[in-house]
Amino acid sequence: MNLASKKPITYLITRGEANSENFASAKGQILDIISLAVDEGVSMIQIREKELSANLLCALTESVVAITRQSPTKVLVNDRADIALACGADGVHLTADSIPAKVIRDVFPEGFLIGSSAHSLEDINAAIEDGVDFVVLAPVYRTPGKGEPIGLERLTKMIKTTAPFPILALGGVDITNYDDVLSAGASGFAAIRAMNDPERLRELMRNVRSQ
Repeated sequence: MNLASKKPITYLITRGEANSENFASAKGQILDIISLAVDEGVSMIQIREKELSANLLCALTESVVAITRQSPTKVLVNDRADIALACGADGVHLTADSIPAKVIRDVFPEGFLIGSSAHSLEDINAAIEDGVDFVVLAPVYRTPGKGEPIGLERLTKMIKTTAPFPILALGGVDITNYDDVLSAGASGFAAIRAMNDPERLRELMRNVRSQ
């Protein structure tokens, strides 16, 4: 994937509501929204289902990969690089508690995508030094339970300071403001609420494609 492309990167993050008890129904909902996301041209999908066992997460990942395999859409698994690799995903999204990116680079195949969460300029610089491909910076806008937002001014400064490293904006990003984060220099944006509702996803991607 060309992360330096002028085309905005769109990154769908799953809701994280699947567990062992609701797996069958939750899996169906996840696959439905991912099928739509692929049809709409979403760049990347993060499977962020922390409540699933390794076995169920692998089963879900394999099903997602089967949907995206013949498309440009890339699949990353939250935290579990081992499951991502074993189940055919394109990469992993790391958190503060994940295995270091440097370790993954040493032993995983070339081209394995590594994203990382960031909440400050220090986080971004550490991720760059560690060798990740991109970071998801959050929260840009005020989001319930996510603390003080970064805001557009600080976002712009962070992007200028670390350019041309790819930074995706997360946190309250939707159809009303995604263009603002792109104008601030973000390589793209990530979303949970705005990209897990079929109608909102269609409208958002239609607007992105028209740019």
